[in-house]
Amino acid sequence: MNLANGLTLFRIILVPVFVAFLLTDGLPRHYLYALLVFAAASVTDFLDGYVARKYDMITPLGKFLDPIADKILTASALICFVPFGWVEAWVVAVIISREFIVSGIRLAAVESEEKIVIQASFSGKLKTAFTMLAICFFLTCSAVTGGEFPPFAKTTGAVLMYICAALTVISGIRYAWDYRHIFKPKSQNNGGYHGK
Repeated sequence: MNLANGLTLFRIILVPVFVAFLLTDGLPRHYLYALLVFAAASVTDFLDGYVARKYDMITPLGKFLDPIADKILTASALICFVPFGWVEAWVVAVIISREFIVSGIRLAAVESEEKIVIQASFSGKLKTAFTMLAICFFLTCSAVTGGEFPPFAKTTGAVLMYICAALTVISGIRYAWDYRHIFKPKSQNNGGYHGK
């Protein structure tokens, strides 16, 4: 395993640490610790891609693991936010549903004749970046206020999550459209006549 993939795995390992800090009410400044762990995980998201490109460490495993690590991190945070009242449940449901759909498309692509390993698209990366920004906003506010958001913070957080939901849907549709050919019968993919 190379350094880039190691950074990706480290991001996954940080997820339970982040969740533990976030949900441990009895720990002083637990929101701050959760913010710091999430920030560290977000940094690895940048670093693994940078290292992979700079030192030619791009591998099929890395292409597969990187978006999975992002999904685990962001989904864990958003699910934890719902009982706090920071995020509406339907927004989280839309975001996570998209992740399942895109993961299904990735699996279908790998199992197709072309053996396609789908990398994160620009729209997918934009969605991920904006979602992480929104999560950092909630975590920063909670670290400062102790979890009690003033009205302007609630409004800002809601707007950010609505934008995240919109980007999630748009990027999901883009993935489905770009790789729609993998769901066609083989005769249509190859363009030839195969008979019965």
